Amino acid sequence: MEHVTLLLAVVIATALVFDFTNGFHDTANAMATTISTGALNPKIAVAMSAALNLVGAFLSVEVAKTISGGIIDEHGIDTQVIFAALVGAILWNLATWLLGLPSSSSHALFGGLIGAAVMSAGVSAVNGGTLVTKVLLPAVAAPLVAGLAALIAARITFRLGKHADDEATAKGYRAGQIASAALVSLAHGTNDAQKTMGVITLALVTGGVVAPGSNPPVWVIVCSGLAIALGTYIGGWRIIKTMGTGLTDLRPQQGFAAQTSAAISILASSHLGFSLSTTQVCSGAVMGAGLGRKGGSVRWSTATRMAVAWCLTLPAAALVSAGAEFVAGRGTWGVVAVGVVLVAASGAIWLAARREPVTAQSVAAPATRPAALTGQEQAGDLAATIPGPPPAAATAQRSAAA
Repeated sequence: MEHVTLLLAVVIATALVFDFTNGFHDTANAMATTISTGALNPKIAVAMSAALNLVGAFLSVEVAKTISGGIIDEHGIDTQVIFAALVGAILWNLATWLLGLPSSSSHALFGGLIGAAVMSAGVSAVNGGTLVTKVLLPAVAAPLVAGLAALIAARITFRLGKHADDEATAKGYRAGQIASAALVSLAHGTNDAQKTMGVITLALVTGGVVAPGSNPPVWVIVCSGLAIALGTYIGGWRIIKTMGTGLTDLRPQQGFAAQTSAAISILASSHLGFSLSTTQVCSGAVMGAGLGRKGGSVRWSTATRMAVAWCLTLPAAALVSAGAEFVAGRGTWGVVAVGVVLVAASGAIWLAARREPVTAQSVAAPATRPAALTGQEQAGDLAATIPGPPPAAATAQRSAAA
């Protein structure tokens, strides 16, 4: 650490800020369905997810190695390029969080790295083969695979429990959801926390602190794990609301199927070093599970908004980061100017979010309605569906008519 310059320290701090935004942006991946079905209290859910994100960060470094030495060529890349890439990724994360859109933090980071690297060193700075095989192909395949697996799993669970007591079945699957949500959180730590590890390691390589091809130092793993865990604990309630109730209505059986399918997909990809988007995988699994119940449906308007955000994420982050690199490459004043813009824009987004806050109470599952209603409750429900004057006003009208 004795060779760390001020700029490198700023880049490391900015990378940890990105990791923090990644945490609260992606909390919904693991916990949205668990919260929406009432399997866990919202705050307990995010605390559990945070702890398991931290554990997952220590399980593998394959994805980190893909980031640090695979997507862009570290030779000829300066430290401010990494800074510019992180600026684009952070701003996109915050903007989509404000809108409640579960976009990909991973693709925001990839777009940032690509845009800044191309602005600095040209198209040759991007390793096209690695980008296609490790990022783009998994981005297309993983959500489809997870969605199909979740659809099949949901149909199987409903078929197996066709003659079972609904309440007992739901209770059992809520318990299963807790376990599957824990697995998704662990998988998220193995994949997304490593992306920040890879970025910091790449910055250390460009700064001459570690040799090219090195694994992330232990302190990088610890800091990255803590940052994403803290962000997860804060809870991205806006995106949890979209994933939990805005995309489809899930029963515990469907939530269990979605989370299990997503966790298996993420863990398999992490093992292979594929830096996929956990957001896209989990969203695909939720949609598949939503269609897995007879009569189930997906709110395609919400799904379309998400798909548009997915398509825009990488190029939008690339453009912002390219602009940031153009300014930062002018010298010290440029780096300072980009930093000021980042802080100001982040503050403006935070103030905008406070005007329409979404809290843990906003995403908590509603109280379960009793299965059987009394005759008076049924009559009350029927009366509530018939337009007309209130009961007292109706009685007065009948008296006057008599």
